[in-house]
Amino acid sequence: MHHSPSLSSLSLARAGRRKRESSYDRSGGNKDYYSIFPGENKAICEIRGAGAITHIWMTMATDGASEEAFLPRKIVLRMYWDGEDGPSVEAPIGDFFGMGHGLTRNFTSAALMMSPEDGKAFNCFFRMPYAEGARIEVESEADSPIKFYFYIDYEEYDALPEDELRFHAQWRRECPTDGVPDQGQGMDNAYFEFGGKNITGDGNYVILDAVGKGHYVGCNFNVHNLRETREWNWYGEGDDMIFIDGEPWPPTLHGTGMEDYFNTAWCPQQEVCTPYHGIILGGGWNWSGKISTYRYHILDPIMFEKSVRVTIEHGHNNHRSDDVSSTAYWYQEEPHRPFGPLPKVADRMPLPDLKPFDSASLGRIFGHQNP
Repeated sequence: MHHSPSLSSLSLARAGRRKRESSYDRSGGNKDYYSIFPGENKAICEIRGAGAITHIWMTMATDGASEEAFLPRKIVLRMYWDGEDGPSVEAPIGDFFGMGHGLTRNFTSAALMMSPEDGKAFNCFFRMPYAEGARIEVESEADSPIKFYFYIDYEEYDALPEDELRFHAQWRRECPTDGVPDQGQGMDNAYFEFGGKNITGDGNYVILDAVGKGHYVGCNFNVHNLRETREWNWYGEGDDMIFIDGEPWPPTLHGTGMEDYFNTAWCPQQEVCTPYHGIILGGGWNWSGKISTYRYHILDPIMFEKSVRVTIEHGHNNHRSDDVSSTAYWYQEEPHRPFGPLPKVADRMPLPDLKPFDSASLGRIFGHQNP
């Protein structure tokens, strides 16, 4: 088997050959990037034979113009193993590397990192094995051409052990989640935040719905709080519920609140990064604005034999209507359940920070003339 190295195992002999694909200038010059144009889907890497990707570094910038807003949501990353037709990895590039909202921030986890300057250097250390080959594609839905730099570091083997599962990642978004009105019909703020009972898990936000045999290894999770009130406006009262192999409610893995699943406590706003969990964005006053958090099950993967459905309530009893997005990461045997179509760029864009989102305010934000 090809075990991940640790300090104590670095002295052990390793099978395989270290290889790399990168965007270096083949002419020997200094144009060490690929140009990717609006609407282009570029295969940046095609590897043949058995091996495993062990590290990916990427960065990008608008070419010859001022930096385009929300570029990490406009560029899509896809990965295919062993000649498969549908991708095993599909996500906007910023979301794949650990943070949503089309933003970047410096943060560090064991699996994913955004590094200076201002989080624009993306790193991934998830192991990605394949028996016959790997292909990585980058699709641009940006307005301008981009300069795209990358390293894809991998090990080449004579053969891949049969017990290695394939890596998967999938982005999802609900904007807004299907909540309930926060006013009227006896709905005071206390009931809106804490009332009612969820005894099915139906209507929960779905982070992952996979079929096959494998293990879930975590997610990043992003919320834009769309509720405007001076009353208690905590967005994260919802419980995590992870259903393994089609089990009924209550699932074996039933949690006590969103921040608890992400290994934090007491409605947090302080930003923190640890190897396996963290808060990259903590939100504003009264938990307003945009939040980004992560939990990676590196030491405690969640195994499934037939299926897994990773869900979380959007507010207690699914009362809240917020902009929620996530990227889930997991390993499984192929074939995997085909992904639904990725929303086009207009439906991936984050909402403006200013609210409410009526035509007048949107016009002011984007500089349109209002009738």
